[in-house]
Amino acid sequence: MALRDRSELANAKRVVVKVGSSSISGANESKIELLVDALAKSHGRGVEVILVSSGAIATGLPLLGMETKPDDLATSQALASVGQSRLISRYQQSLERFGIVAGQVLLTSGDLEAAETRENAKRAMNKLVSLRVLPIVNENDTVATQEIRFGDNDRLAALVAVLVEADALILLSDVDALYDMPPTKPDAKRIDTVKFGEDLSNVEIGGSSTNVGTGGAVTKVSAAKVATESGVSVLLTNTDQVSLALDGAEVGTWFEAGKN
Repeated sequence: MALRDRSELANAKRVVVKVGSSSISGANESKIELLVDALAKSHGRGVEVILVSSGAIATGLPLLGMETKPDDLATSQALASVGQSRLISRYQQSLERFGIVAGQVLLTSGDLEAAETRENAKRAMNKLVSLRVLPIVNENDTVATQEIRFGDNDRLAALVAVLVEADALILLSDVDALYDMPPTKPDAKRIDTVKFGEDLSNVEIGGSSTNVGTGGAVTKVSAAKVATESGVSVLLTNTDQVSLALDGAEVGTWFEAGKN
């Protein structure tokens, strides 16, 4: 059942949290601890938390002596293969502080399109959370093709939230909320709430400005539309405020869900 307001996040039963590559890699690698602290706090009060985490390719870059994402698919796949194991290891090491076990779930868009694999993915994640495991979902970039070049985990997170019938989806960004224009502009104003079906054509929405991410506000707004149309409320904020968000504080931009 969709939450009516962000304040209800503190009492949510099941929440999907999505974090992007730039928020937990490179200079921001230490923010994994901050993120895990917040997830563990919610987990400790009984919330079923599912994390959708980008970052495999970004994590693999320094391990293979590279600075920016390559253009060719084969190298991207190799980076994902190397980086994914290191990424999940970092999460598990941090989760050990709270006695929480992580479960890795790698998906492609095709897995959520076919009925059999979609149901299997849902069953697996339901079982993991029932065992008090924290599922960490990522796109299977090692075998994905088009997704590496054009896709983004914001959409994957929305599809996962719908699949597992989450109460809400929290999309974490480098920016604390959605603004009516790029927040670097002096006249930019934070949008507190987006009503279901609200026209955002007058909002100047940009893409990613980092050399490791593939999203930006445009993919998050698109993902929010996917989720809210299926009855899942969405909060957009930054990684620094994830704990406040999960506690139901007045942060970020709240996207109201439609009735499903």
